Amino acid sequence: MKLLKSLIATLVLLPALAFAAEGGYPLDKAPDRTKDMSALQSGAKLFVNYCLNCHSASSMRYNRLRDIGLTEDQIKTNLLFTSDKVGDLMHVAMSPKDAKEWFGAAPPDLSVIARAKASEAGSGPDWLYTYLRTFYKDDTRPTGWNNMVFPNVGMPHVLWELEGVRTAKYEDVKDPEEEGKVEHKFIKFEQATPGTMTRLEYDVAVANLVSYLEWMGEPTQNTRKRLGVWVLLFLGLFFVLAWRLNASYWKEVK
Repeated sequence: MKLLKSLIATLVLLPALAFAAEGGYPLDKAPDRTKDMSALQSGAKLFVNYCLNCHSASSMRYNRLRDIGLTEDQIKTNLLFTSDKVGDLMHVAMSPKDAKEWFGAAPPDLSVIARAKASEAGSGPDWLYTYLRTFYKDDTRPTGWNNMVFPNVGMPHVLWELEGVRTAKYEDVKDPEEEGKVEHKFIKFEQATPGTMTRLEYDVAVANLVSYLEWMGEPTQNTRKRLGVWVLLFLGLFFVLAWRLNASYWKEVK
């Protein structure tokens, strides 16, 4: 019985422990732009230019980008930089062995990353949206960067040219509940050097990238939702017809 209680307690605490393991930083709500074709196209461009150098998307083919309004010529001209064909999967040339040597771990495949990062703290897009907006300069780290959502992350800030360089400001705050205890608390980010984008422009760009990652996890999601509405309407109509037919059939029996 004690073992069972311990197991139940552990399962209940798992989401909280996972949240604490990644810094406990509150997640911002990610804008949903999965139905905005221009936003998805912008996100796809950012993904290919900044993410696909290290991360693969082995469940996605380039030609699926036609579903977000791109022609085959546009895909070839703007999103294919190697000898890849339009029908190829989104793989990277970097080997897992080299990736592990350079970053300490092989970068994960991003095909379904927007689903994989969902937790009690928020949705997968919320996690990604906050994560990509909370990098800061940290010279104690091997890459020179750190992150509020994922402390001591091995990934460098690949979008730093767009956002610029930011530092994290901390202050020593006394714990009101425990006398003599001082907490090193994060206060705010400070812009050290500007990027090519303003703060608002960068937030919009990240929202587009995250929306693309969410769409990539299930490219048919918008079609599925539209069909779902029609299916529910059909079932509602069928229910009314079946109900009246049943009443008519049993009318004489009663």
